[in-house]
Amino acid sequence: MVPGLAYFLVFQYGALIVNVVAFKDYVPFAGLWGSPWTGLGNFQQLFQDSAFWHAAFNTAWIALLQLVFYFPVPLALALLLHSLTWSTVRRFVQSVVYLPHFISWVIVVAMFQQVLGGTGMLNGYLGDAGLHTVDIIGNPDAFKPLLIAQVIWKDTGWGTIIFLAALSQVDEQQYEAAAIDGAGPWRRFWHVTLPAIRPVVVLLLIMRLGDILSVGFEQMLLQRDAVGPQAAEVIDTFVYYKGIVGGDYGLAVAAGLFKGVVGAVLVYTANKIAHRLGEQGVYR
Repeated sequence: MVPGLAYFLVFQYGALIVNVVAFKDYVPFAGLWGSPWTGLGNFQQLFQDSAFWHAAFNTAWIALLQLVFYFPVPLALALLLHSLTWSTVRRFVQSVVYLPHFISWVIVVAMFQQVLGGTGMLNGYLGDAGLHTVDIIGNPDAFKPLLIAQVIWKDTGWGTIIFLAALSQVDEQQYEAAAIDGAGPWRRFWHVTLPAIRPVVVLLLIMRLGDILSVGFEQMLLQRDAVGPQAAEVIDTFVYYKGIVGGDYGLAVAAGLFKGVVGAVLVYTANKIAHRLGEQGVYR
């Protein structure tokens, strides 16, 4: 456990001390403690910046789309794999759908560009057939659906692992008893499967809410220039361009701290709602 604990202590909890930069006019040469205090000045500047609110709106909209369209897909795939009776076929399908998770976003975005870009394979076929070509990659209006498609293709297989583990704990005798009582596939799912995996679904949903404003920094950064910041600017890219590129470290850390506070509030609220509904949630 030591390497895992060291990772969290150094890169997660230890890094929290850098949040003090959000309350300072940080100068790298002066250091963390030598930079002058500004109090809430960075937050005032942040909340008056229309670019930040545009990035926050984009982030919230993309996060909502991912929650609605991506979150149920791993569960549906897990149910499909669990229903397969041939273990060899199930293991093969699992291996195939897991693989995209280990491919970097650089390669994934390049693959989508090769297929859906202005000079990609799709337009090559359309051009050969004498049809009108479309540039999906460079179209800002198609950017958000494209993002969801990329996330589903890349991470759905990996997201099924926990659901499959939960499904494996369901007692098969309950299915047999329900079938004897005349319950069809849908009623067995509704009265046996769903109650058994509901705690896991609630737990993952709450954890997802805590990270909901992190919608994929690399994925956004790699495609931002193709569609422009109006469509692809999110809080993470805003922090990158303001802090790393622009050198306004105090403003960038303030934006990151704001994102973290919103995530913490969402987790706390969702956990309280789960308790009121009789679920265990993340913590008591």
